[in-house]
Amino acid sequence: MALKTIMTALAATLGLAMAGGMALAADISSSAATAGGKALVARQAHFKDQGAAFKAINDELRKDAPDKAAIIANTATLKSNGEALPTWFPKGSGPETGLKTAAKPEVWTDAAGFEAAANRFQVETARLADIASAGDMDALKAQVRATGGACKNCHDSYRGPDPH
Repeated sequence: MALKTIMTALAATLGLAMAGGMALAADISSSAATAGGKALVARQAHFKDQGAAFKAINDELRKDAPDKAAIIANTATLKSNGEALPTWFPKGSGPETGLKTAAKPEVWTDAAGFEAAANRFQVETARLADIASAGDMDALKAQVRATGGACKNCHDSYRGPDPH
């Protein structure tokens, strides 16, 4: 009899936990369906692409014979992302969406500072793409560091810890 009672209680607890999880998933799903939520999800995808492109460039530069075409393609991705980056942060796409984000409120409260940081990234990624096209690997390595510095500059002021 005691085992049956324990099993019933366990089943009820499991059912409540599943229902709570489904409700949370539905809430997150509805948050992601808002304009701000869609912008936040898209922004996170863009940053993952950007990180993958940066990693691919660095991986190539570690090789004895880097693939120039791969470097050029990935620097083009970074340049394109740099140009679009300011549009990834529309008002309403921060923590108020109810979704996890590393974007600090300062992105929106210090718009001029954020714009300056985004502009620095745009300048550095454009230089990176130009140098990659020219094929000077030593200059490219130096510009990768400068571009990384622009990333860090923005992260220091406008990005908090990864919420995932």
